[in-house]
Amino acid sequence: MDFIKNIIGQELSTFEEKFSASVKSNTALLDRIMKYIIKRKGKQLRPMFVLLSAKLHGPINESTYRAAALVELLHTATLVHDDVVDESFERRGFFSINAIWKNKIAVLVGDYLLSKGLLLSTSNNDFEHLHILSDAVQQMSEGELLQIEKSRKLNLDEHIYFEIIRNKTASLLSSACAVGAYSTTNSKEISDKMKAFGEKVGIAFQIKDDLFDYGKADVGKPTGNDIKEKKLTLPLIYTLNKIDKAAKRELIYIIKNENRNPKKVQHVIDTVISTGGIEYAEEKMFAYRDEALNILKSFSESAERNALEELVRFTTDRKY
Repeated sequence: MDFIKNIIGQELSTFEEKFSASVKSNTALLDRIMKYIIKRKGKQLRPMFVLLSAKLHGPINESTYRAAALVELLHTATLVHDDVVDESFERRGFFSINAIWKNKIAVLVGDYLLSKGLLLSTSNNDFEHLHILSDAVQQMSEGELLQIEKSRKLNLDEHIYFEIIRNKTASLLSSACAVGAYSTTNSKEISDKMKAFGEKVGIAFQIKDDLFDYGKADVGKPTGNDIKEKKLTLPLIYTLNKIDKAAKRELIYIIKNENRNPKKVQHVIDTVISTGGIEYAEEKMFAYRDEALNILKSFSESAERNALEELVRFTTDRKY
């Protein structure tokens, strides 16, 4: 990541200042919550993708910073709302907004962040930015609802799984790359190409997150958490399609009825590992990563392109 920060370190610092200014509020409670959110921000992968996708094609400008802020505002809003929906009281080692200030305030904070994003774009006539990101928000909502629907019946196949993560996770990352490229080119063709690149990266990113559920590393969520939440991820889907009917019935029963029993959850994890679910998911993850890199290599070699390649590889090689 050091090489990436050498390429856009100054721009990242400028972005952070602009983002902090964009969420300030005259309401004391809201301003306090905004400062708490900024203090516990994550790796900022999405702003990095915006800035590098922009700089790949031209000098970063004010439109680029607004695009990065819009992406981060929408991303943060969805995380705040997701914690309410999932009844999650922790994120990245910190208490979630709903854990400290309760659900009602958390929902309103998410709404505030969404409204700040809308105002940021409309006030500056960044209508293409808004169009690109609004499409992502719609897809994210559809993906989340499709996942909830399928988790109730546990009838998820691989095709539906990829539809869910394409909408739920990859759509925002693909839009980050698209809006970044558009901010320095005003080219729909280049923007669409970068969107396709970002979608491949986003799918690989989510598969990596799925794999963390079967590891022993401390990544900010407990091992087996997806199983406890009845989420059918790629390693598990592969396993359910490979084992015999009796074993499949047993695993589905555990996921439906015994997903809070640590020994039973561990049995599911052990079965996934022994059946080859981890290797299969890794193979798919690297295939999507390589597809993304192939799109990237269609652009001229540059420090920005090399930094983007490093960022793509980070998404699949990361330990957290």
